[in-house]
Amino acid sequence: MSTETIDLKTKLVTDFYTRESVLNGEAQSAFHQKKRAALAEFDRLGFPTIKNEEWKYSNVRDLISETYHFGAESQVSVADLEDLNIPEHVANILYFVNGHYDPSLSKIVSSSDQIIVDSLHNAYKINPDLVNSYFDELVSDAADAFTALNTAFAHDGVFIHVPDHQVLQEPVILRFISDARVVNVGSQPRNVIVVGKNAQVKFAEAFRTIGDARSFTNTVTEIHMSEDSNVEYYKVQNESDNAYHVGTTQVRMLDRSHFYAGTVTLNGKFTRNNLNIVIDGERCEAHMYGLYFPDGTQHVDNHTVADHRKPNSESNELYKGILRDKSKGVFNGKIFVRPDAQKTNAFQSCKNIVLSTEATMNTKPQLEIYADDVKCSHGTTTGQIDDEALFYMRSRGISKAEAMSLLMFAFCADVVSQIKIDSIRAYLENVISEKLTTK
Repeated sequence: MSTETIDLKTKLVTDFYTRESVLNGEAQSAFHQKKRAALAEFDRLGFPTIKNEEWKYSNVRDLISETYHFGAESQVSVADLEDLNIPEHVANILYFVNGHYDPSLSKIVSSSDQIIVDSLHNAYKINPDLVNSYFDELVSDAADAFTALNTAFAHDGVFIHVPDHQVLQEPVILRFISDARVVNVGSQPRNVIVVGKNAQVKFAEAFRTIGDARSFTNTVTEIHMSEDSNVEYYKVQNESDNAYHVGTTQVRMLDRSHFYAGTVTLNGKFTRNNLNIVIDGERCEAHMYGLYFPDGTQHVDNHTVADHRKPNSESNELYKGILRDKSKGVFNGKIFVRPDAQKTNAFQSCKNIVLSTEATMNTKPQLEIYADDVKCSHGTTTGQIDDEALFYMRSRGISKAEAMSLLMFAFCADVVSQIKIDSIRAYLENVISEKLTTK
């Protein structure tokens, strides 16, 4: 183990106990005891290495080779964010700068009887029992060091509670800004989403960076779905070339619930997205779509799990990537069909275009079936642009660069078209088109 690794781990553990020493009576709360238990797991696990099967293709050595200022102060203004905004219609928008909620930049437009939406820190002060009953109930801190680290240092993020039978028309947009203009910055947002019976909500997480120093974002989102609920969840990452991102989204679905996810990685030095769905009810539907565009020496790793535990449910997954230069991509998709999950339909597909002989794509689709009355499939393909299609377009007077851009945009279309928030879809279409045209 390198000296840098030991130093960063030791610093984080020391920082935890330093903060704990000034908590007074709060240190005895059930909320803090969950954090303390998570810190013990992080201390036990340490940062993962490539000897860990789940991190075999994603080396975090460079990520942890430097220290970061967690929760650093920032003077970000509205003007600084003007070029970073995703155009939107009427929406609830919450800004988090270096992990801290900024109410001066945020706005809530939905009524309080339709949704409780606040920063995690504020929500806990107002209703600690409610927040604590959902916080850290879905993830396993003993299984992943980064998740345990996030739990231990969870201070801010968002708490969303959609009561039973509420259909929220306005989406919730969470914007996480890393201000790396002065120093290396780190943040560990924790988001807890609770959706009641027969309730519906759309929300999106957007990650952006200002400045050229390093940024490290370690985020965890827990989504609790009640019976007959409907959730659309989007994650858009357009960070800097010095941005390191590790994110885990953990979902639990109960009877007849519908979950819809879209994960788009546009830019970032190192990105690891974990999307884990426990389908713990009958007649549920889970849909997962992903898109990624690494170039240069960027690294994008998508890990997904669809864990079917009850009968008569369905999951469908489609991830696509376009890789350039010396970039690296990883896709590890797992489907579990437990013994009680009879009549499960589960489908998974990962397709990639590699535009350089130096780019690398590692795929590992996995399917474990312990029931006998199911329909399941999984597969992956990695190749280059179709020469026949390219020749056909060039024979019609279209330049090679334009023809390749059109073919690649068409390759992305069946994922982009699945994004149901019009403003986000329009934004992504423009950014993707520009990204494919300028290379």
